[in-house]
Amino acid sequence: MTQSQDRGDNDSLPQTLKHLAEDLGVLVRKDLESARAEMMEKVKTAGLGAGMLSGSAVTAMLTLFSLTALAMVLLSAVVKLWIAVMLVTLFWAIVTGILALVGKQKIQDAGPPIPEETIAKLKDDIETAKREVESARK
Repeated sequence: MTQSQDRGDNDSLPQTLKHLAEDLGVLVRKDLESARAEMMEKVKTAGLGAGMLSGSAVTAMLTLFSLTALAMVLLSAVVKLWIAVMLVTLFWAIVTGILALVGKQKIQDAGPPIPEETIAKLKDDIETAKREVESARK
């Protein structure tokens, strides 16, 4: 049973509106707290993921340096060394361009980090408040 139901059905319209305003104030505060908690959870999760990605990027670079040197050595058995270096460098330039374009698109697709659950709850609260006002007017 909600507070507004506990107050009884005999309240006058001004009293009902007063109680509604109080209830809405409480709901808004709770929803803001909920939004803050939701955003903090998202930020913590993203921060942990970013730290792990940073560590993996460092080790990936070390691996890439080793593989690049290996590719140059292997290619130099077939073509001159400077050509092997140029071919491997060109390959990595192409890979870099593709990764940059795909990454940029993924970031744009992600959209802004907003508290979607809290927004949905607020919309529901507003609809409930509208129904209470309408029923108080009858």
